[in-house]
Amino acid sequence: MSTGDLLNIDPLELKFPFELRKQISCSLQLSNKTDNHVAFKVKTTNPKKYCVRPNTGIVLPRSTCEVIVTMQAQKEAPADMQCKDKFLLQSVKAPDGVTAKDITAEMFNREAGNVVEECKLRVVYVFSHQQTSPSQEGSELVPRGSISDNSEFVMAARTFMDQLDTQDKSPEAKALITKLTDEKNKAIQQNNKLRQELVSGIWSFLCSPALIVSDNCL
Repeated sequence: MSTGDLLNIDPLELKFPFELRKQISCSLQLSNKTDNHVAFKVKTTNPKKYCVRPNTGIVLPRSTCEVIVTMQAQKEAPADMQCKDKFLLQSVKAPDGVTAKDITAEMFNREAGNVVEECKLRVVYVFSHQQTSPSQEGSELVPRGSISDNSEFVMAARTFMDQLDTQDKSPEAKALITKLTDEKNKAIQQNNKLRQELVSGIWSFLCSPALIVSDNCL
């Protein structure tokens, strides 16, 4: 929260749960600390990317105003999920009875002698609740039931480990890789054991006395 002489601004970081091809919104709370009307104006370094409603307005004495910032749908994710966009919120004491329609650019002109407070806000991308971490994605690739085809299991484990090759391997990820490798080896041993038991059973059946043809039957 930013505390100026005119407004309390919360939060100072605009956190967007990033999703591709989807509009995402977050809100700002502007609280007037004074007994005067306060006019505000919101600017951004990337106006084509964001929609701010309202981008100008009046906060009544001792009251709160909500500002909604909407990020337009993005076609691709930024590198490292980092965003360089910035916002600037300006506020100034306004005459009593003034409305949003009365706000002019001149009110925020310091050269005209106006006392203008400014607060810089940064944009932060966060993972949405629908997205999963790499370790969760890897665990979903591995079948939880009985393994009927070991090659599918190996492929799933290999795919997961390939995904981690481009990322920093955390202790949790390394532990999961070890677990997947152990399960893969156990699956191979289990399949080999089943094949041996199957072959042994077939030979026992073929060599049983009931299947040996006697010369007396010819």
